[in-house]
Amino acid sequence: MRRSEFLRAVDVEFGGRASSLVSDLVLTQMGDRTAAEALAAGVPPREIWLALCAEMDVPLERRHGAGRLEPRKR
Repeated sequence: MRRSEFLRAVDVEFGGRASSLVSDLVLTQMGDRTAAEALAAGVPPREIWLALCAEMDVPLERRHGAGRLEPRKR
């Protein structure tokens, strides 16, 4: 997962709360850092996404593949 995919996934899943969750919610799985702090520290976005999903009780079926754009149609 790329950073852009992470940000897209957070936006799709959490809508208007996305920005505040990334900047304000402290994730215990990320060493008590916010998602923004973890990204800045170089933690892979996929790990942060999964930690955020766990913290927010996102159902498993909505965690995998999130943030990916649909394949281009030829």
